Amino acid sequence: MAGKKGQRTIFHIDVNSAFLSWSALKLLKEDPHAVDLRTIPSAVGGDVKSRRGVITAKSIPAKKYGVQTGEPVVKALQKCPNLTVVRSDFETYRHYSREFIRILMKHSPLVQKVSIDEAFLDMTGRDGNYENRIQTGEAFPLSAARAIKDEIHETLGFTVNVGISSNKLLAKMASDFKKPNRIHTLFPDEVPLKMWPLPIRDLYGCGSATADRLSALGFRTIGEVAALPLSTLQGFLGNKAGERIHASANGLGSDQVNPEKRKAKSYSNETTLKEDVTDNNYIDITPDVLHRLSAKVSERMKRDRILGLTVSVSVKTNTFERHSRQTTLETATNDKDIILTHASSLLAELCLGEDGLFTKGYGVRLIGIGIARLTDNAYEQISLFDLMNHRGDTKEKKYNDY
Repeated sequence: MAGKKGQRTIFHIDVNSAFLSWSALKLLKEDPHAVDLRTIPSAVGGDVKSRRGVITAKSIPAKKYGVQTGEPVVKALQKCPNLTVVRSDFETYRHYSREFIRILMKHSPLVQKVSIDEAFLDMTGRDGNYENRIQTGEAFPLSAARAIKDEIHETLGFTVNVGISSNKLLAKMASDFKKPNRIHTLFPDEVPLKMWPLPIRDLYGCGSATADRLSALGFRTIGEVAALPLSTLQGFLGNKAGERIHASANGLGSDQVNPEKRKAKSYSNETTLKEDVTDNNYIDITPDVLHRLSAKVSERMKRDRILGLTVSVSVKTNTFERHSRQTTLETATNDKDIILTHASSLLAELCLGEDGLFTKGYGVRLIGIGIARLTDNAYEQISLFDLMNHRGDTKEKKYNDY
């Protein structure tokens, strides 16, 4: 069903099982006789030998065993003992992501990349480009969606889902319908039939806690929530959350595709450890981990020419709880040694302090470092400490190395 006159035509393109598909393609390029991971129970995750890490992508055959994204590798292997697990390969993923976006930009200059494997396109007024496909029985926008889907598959070797609507929310919802390699529409007049019967937890932007609360109150479908008065929803969820869920459940969303790259609000990196850190092995393990994490965060910040004022560390305990500490610097930085110094101090306070995690019997299985309160200014005010130590005549310090 086509959109109404005056409505925009928005596509949401979503790569099917991106990490797994891209890992499969890399293996097939290296060995054309290798088994295609997409055809067997397989997943991208942690280390099978150490049985650590979580599942980040799974094949359709693995899904039939109940393997789920986000669950520990050890649990997935219990469900499917013959599961083939491969490590993440972000260099390969970035390559395919760039090629994916390159194809999308051939079809519209208005492409908004929202993650490594999905993007919105504004296809409004581009029907004339696909008139030659009408003879196949599909008019615009279905003809355009099939042209894009087919080009990605024929050129890059992986499949995508395409969701079509007049706003981004509904296009995203449509692309999440039956997979893989499908095209779905969800225009406003199709919402009652296609969207309202779905479980409330399927509503894009409705988190599990919100869905559980609404289900506990007796509202289990999107349609049941859409029918509630706004004031009632706000009473359940609060003003902002109630307003957002009410609008989304009724199919209301932005139709503005913004091709501008969003500026990061923070930079961070984290790693899951091969063994839990305790007070017995803290000195042996953490220095190298913190050095690597600080270097990675610093490298990305320098590449983007960004400085940050707030350094933070976060950990996940062996009981899967998150804990963090942060500190604010006098002068913004992207220097790895400065980041490392403050991160080391924060982690020691968090774990080894008088009221630290180790005093409570916790072990640490994940460590992360983050930088926030970002600035892209090329000049930063030099501190009194800098003046005393460097005896500089200038009041500003120029950063040429970030």
